[in-house]
Amino acid sequence: MSPGDRSVIKEMRESGSQTARERILGLLDDDSFVEVDAFVRHRSGDHGMHLHTPLGDGVVAGHGKLDGRRVACFSQDFSVFSGTMGEMHAKKICKIAEFAEKARLPIIGIWDGDGQRAHEGVTSLGPNGELLDILVSCSGKVPMISVVLGTVSGTSALAAGLSDFVILGRQRGKMFMRSPYVIPEIVSGEVDEDTLGGAAHHASRSGVACMVSESESEAFDMVAEILSHMPDHTMSEPPVLRTGDKWDRKCKGMGKLVPQDSDRPYDMRDVIGQVFDDKRFLEMFPSYAENVVIGFARLDGHSVGVIGNQPSVLAGCLDIDASVKAARFIRTCDCFNVPVVTFVDVPGFLPGTVQEWGGIIRHGAKLLYAYAEATVPKLAVVTRKAYGGAYLAMSCKHLGSDYNVAWPTGELAVMGAEGAVNIIHRTELAESDDRSERHSELVDEYREKFGDPYVAARHGWLDDVIEPHQTRMALVKALRPLLSKRELVLPKKHGNIPL
Repeated sequence: MSPGDRSVIKEMRESGSQTARERILGLLDDDSFVEVDAFVRHRSGDHGMHLHTPLGDGVVAGHGKLDGRRVACFSQDFSVFSGTMGEMHAKKICKIAEFAEKARLPIIGIWDGDGQRAHEGVTSLGPNGELLDILVSCSGKVPMISVVLGTVSGTSALAAGLSDFVILGRQRGKMFMRSPYVIPEIVSGEVDEDTLGGAAHHASRSGVACMVSESESEAFDMVAEILSHMPDHTMSEPPVLRTGDKWDRKCKGMGKLVPQDSDRPYDMRDVIGQVFDDKRFLEMFPSYAENVVIGFARLDGHSVGVIGNQPSVLAGCLDIDASVKAARFIRTCDCFNVPVVTFVDVPGFLPGTVQEWGGIIRHGAKLLYAYAEATVPKLAVVTRKAYGGAYLAMSCKHLGSDYNVAWPTGELAVMGAEGAVNIIHRTELAESDDRSERHSELVDEYREKFGDPYVAARHGWLDDVIEPHQTRMALVKALRPLLSKRELVLPKKHGNIPL
């Protein structure tokens, strides 16, 4: 592949950025990269482009090994026409994506380009569309991971957004739907590129980036770690990586992590960290919709997807963003045969006009749809609150969950005791001489009758009530037989998730 603009390469090196080829070689195992289409050139003669026809047309593509596993990969070269996708550039990526689909290999894309190449006009439009089509075809068949290490806009941003996971570089990674050169707020100076399309905002506000890397090498480490939890394709199983962590280890001090007072917050990540192998948890979207926690971990060596309500943010209520965040992750796990473990402490869906008018009904339905649709093993632990429709949407037994347990502190009810008493006994309380004392008595009575996990266990809605320190052992015992779980799904084109 011939070099691009030397002045651009010089600027990249001064800023600490690597070239496309260096990035590929930094990602893959040593001496494993096999390049394809290295001699491809663009075929445009417009705007003086015939005077500059670099080999490779601005993208390095091929396949190699990552931690010993074969993967397909490509890397855009910003030094060649700003990494834009012309006809042959897009065709090269299409070709390697088709290869990955046929060979059933994960796809890793390193994006650093300004979208569709304007110099080629409509000629580049068709192959760009073909690229989006093949990526959609690959979705759910093979894992797709995008690493954004430069300014990416237009078609490049759309293509990267089709991936299962998007990693954004904090220093130079930016994503825009339109080129930043034509966005009015940037042109006028109202906002800068970092504010509108930088890593911080895509990680916390738009929810595009699942992880943010501090350096290019860290981004590649993130790719490797995510891929370690993924199979090569949808018909295979994720790798099993045993550790020295005993399967029957007691979770010491677990009961102290969750306050007895149901109104006091705690960090669900502390609970999650105690349960899984080596207390390791790879969190996804840590800065977006923080009232729900998602990520990967290992249980008895097996990769699992973990979802948990976060009582320290919005009391763990489900809102629009949290529902969509969790639903997307469940569907990703279901595509690639990764069991789902859910930790439940949810008082309900977040009330208010913003949520109602924003479509919380539709977006909340996505979450319960994802749980009900998933055929992978589904396990759930109720640590404290599990109220109303939010309980139903969080991997309840009635949506086909395979193993549901609760701690003695679990409260499975239509709503909290105080709210229920205010509705059921509102007339009596209004006429009572000592409203406060009577209200307290009724709350205790309701909590004793309905807020006890053994009530739900008697109905078969829980498989067991366990002590907190038994959580790891109970989940391992349940997961082992469920690894051979298979569900017969009647033929249909696809369900109609409430998008």
